[in-house]
Amino acid sequence: MKHLMKYFNGYKVRAILAPLFKMLEASFELLVPLVMAAIINEGIKTGDKPYIIKMGLVMVLLGLVGLACSVTAQYFSAKTAMGVGKALRYDLFRHIETLSYTEIDEIGSSTLINRMTSDVNQVQTGINMFLRLFMRSPFIVFGATIMAFTVDVKSAKTFLVVLPILIVIVFGIMLVSIPLYKKVQGRLDKVLLQTRENLAGARVIRAFGQEKNEKEDFKESTTELTKWQLVVGGISTFLNPLTYAVVNLGIAALVMIGAEQVDSGILLDGDVYALVNYMSQILVELIKLANLIIIETKAVACANRIATVFNTSSSQVYKEEEVTPVSGAPRLQFVNAGLTYKNAAESSIEGINLTVNAGDTIGIIGGTGSGKSSFVNLIPRFYDCTEGKLLIDGVDVKDYPKEQLRDKIGIVPQKAVLFSGSIEDNLRWGKADATYEDMENAIDIAQAKEFVDSKDGRLKFMLNQGAKNLSGGQKQRLTIARALVKKPEILILDDSSSALDYATDAKLRMAIKEKTDNMTVFIVSQRSSSIMHADKIVVLDDGKVCGMGTHDELLRSCEEYQEICSSQNREEVASNE
Repeated sequence: MKHLMKYFNGYKVRAILAPLFKMLEASFELLVPLVMAAIINEGIKTGDKPYIIKMGLVMVLLGLVGLACSVTAQYFSAKTAMGVGKALRYDLFRHIETLSYTEIDEIGSSTLINRMTSDVNQVQTGINMFLRLFMRSPFIVFGATIMAFTVDVKSAKTFLVVLPILIVIVFGIMLVSIPLYKKVQGRLDKVLLQTRENLAGARVIRAFGQEKNEKEDFKESTTELTKWQLVVGGISTFLNPLTYAVVNLGIAALVMIGAEQVDSGILLDGDVYALVNYMSQILVELIKLANLIIIETKAVACANRIATVFNTSSSQVYKEEEVTPVSGAPRLQFVNAGLTYKNAAESSIEGINLTVNAGDTIGIIGGTGSGKSSFVNLIPRFYDCTEGKLLIDGVDVKDYPKEQLRDKIGIVPQKAVLFSGSIEDNLRWGKADATYEDMENAIDIAQAKEFVDSKDGRLKFMLNQGAKNLSGGQKQRLTIARALVKKPEILILDDSSSALDYATDAKLRMAIKEKTDNMTVFIVSQRSSSIMHADKIVVLDDGKVCGMGTHDELLRSCEEYQEICSSQNREEVASNE
């Protein structure tokens, strides 16, 4: 929670003025019972109509001034809440962008989305309500008690009995409910995760006829969420009836004591009315305060959840100063490199020793789960080596500034992700200042020219969300073009041609080889035909290198590679035997 206080720095004046104007409004409200008592005692009792009209106008004036103060306070509190929410959301997004894959994997994308949306909105609401009401309600509660003593000390002692009981009820329920709200938010995270997965995988769910199972799982999660919400709600429901009961008993005591005082001639009728009015004000404000506390407990729980994200720092630290590549050094050099994911029982890859020169094409092949993607994810430093090291141009990858490192590398991930906007907008992700010639060359190399030419507006053709108006192969070719636009020194194709036919795949590899300038290319694939012409092929099995060499060398020496080729192209294996 302390971490969030800095966001009030630019709104200190507004944050102070909002409750001040609210207390000023409350001050005028506290005067109303006294004015009404005067009307009853002096005006109604004596039939003095001019006095009644005069004091009535005073009440109207108090109401108008109070309204002006309330609107002003509302303005300042809203400006503060919206400003803090905006800054908090921006900083949270910026902080999430600094986290490495390790932290994002650990926290979970659905949880981060919930922090960015629901939690920030709840904090924003909490700030707004706090500035408007949290100071006003206690001010009226204690102010009404003090004003009651100015009317009659004996009757006002009732307030001293009622107030402590109410405070115990309100804050006792608050202390019980705060931890439970954290559990409710945790269950909400789970529901959001299932919702996100179901929406993203709707086609797969329907293809396998799993709608019924998914509905049951979702029902179970929402039932669990509802159960905890009912528990918290059940506890919170005690606030209103308990406070009403205590305050109404206090009013009954006031009326009884006041009646005796009136009979004794110590008090007037209007004084009793004022005392009851002050007790009623306390009742209304405590009900507001009780509901406000529920909102604030949610806001505090959400603020702590947001602070947890802020307190999660990236496990990767980047240097600031640019490094100078070592002259004559290999383009890449893996030295006994290995990777074990956080909280994983076993390593994903280990003992990788590989030297790659500029212009080399490296093929990486292996069964599902053999560590192919983990291997290439070390190059752009999506994950750090947990053992050994990786050198690029003779310099440890950990010594590069982020921008210098990423400028060297073009990445085409397994899943083709394009954003809503034009084809041109998506290509400029690779290089913001790319010329049309650069984009046309990248499209040509990526074998995307034919289908781009067929689209209305060509580069201006608009893609919808998730590029659903393109086929899988078209999306893959555009993501390859996006990486090629920046003309990287190292290009990583992580199984990014799986949706292409064999002929287009072959043309793509040939174009990359012939039309790029000394580019080092890593091709991750499960097709032997995609990597068979590579300068060097790395065969992975369960995270370990079980073979390394050219296609012909591996066919002679690597049993695992022979099995892969045999399952895909038995005639080729037979001819080489």
